[in-house]
Amino acid sequence: MEDVLALYERPLDPREPVVCLDERPLLLHADVRAPRPARPGHIAKRDNEYRRCGTANLFGIVEPKAGRHLNRVTPDRSGAAFARVLRDVVAAYPRVRTIHLVLDNLNIHQAGSLVRTFGARKGRRLWRRFTVHYTPKHGSWLNQAELELSLIARQALGRDRVPTRGEHAQRVRAWNRRANRRHTRIDWRFTRKAARAKFKYHPRDFKRSQP
Repeated sequence: MEDVLALYERPLDPREPVVCLDERPLLLHADVRAPRPARPGHIAKRDNEYRRCGTANLFGIVEPKAGRHLNRVTPDRSGAAFARVLRDVVAAYPRVRTIHLVLDNLNIHQAGSLVRTFGARKGRRLWRRFTVHYTPKHGSWLNQAELELSLIARQALGRDRVPTRGEHAQRVRAWNRRANRRHTRIDWRFTRKAARAKFKYHPRDFKRSQP
C-alpha cells in the first residue's frame, strides 16, 4: 500500500508516467421488444424482458494526473487481451524512461502473458518498459482505474441495453475523446499519512526481512 500511495504522491513527470489499469466484464443485452418512445402525456417505456447476447470486457486504463484516458473494449479478459493492451500502452508512450503501471494481482497480470502472446524476446522487451506496482491483496480499491471504470459505467454506458461489443467499443472511444479533450483528472486524496492514521501503524513497525 505504501508503495502505491508513494507513487501517487509524486509530482507529474512526463518522463515517468503513472498509469493505472483494471478490468470489468460487460454484459451484452438486447431488447426483445422495441422500446416505446415518449409522446405527449406518456413517458417512454421499456419492456422488462431482454435477450442475453454474451459478454465482453472493458480495460480501464488511465494516467490520472495527466488526464489521459486509453480505455479499451476487448472480446474477453484473457492473457492475450492483456498483452495486446500493454503493447498499445507502450506505443502511446514512445519516449519515456519507464511507465509506472498499477495493477492488482490477477493471474494474467504477469510477464508470461506477453511472452505467450508475442514470444519470449518481444514479450520481455515490452514488459521491461514497465515498472509494475501491485496493489496488496484485498486492496484493489487503491487502483485508480477502478474509479475510471465507475465513471465510464455511469457516463458512457448507463442503464442502456447494449447488444454488441462494437457498440460498447464505440461508446467507450467517444468517452475517451471527450475526457482527453478536457484532460479529465482524478483527484486522489488518500495519502500515506492518511493511511497511517486510518490503519494505526508506522513504517518503523515493519522490518525488512533479512536475506
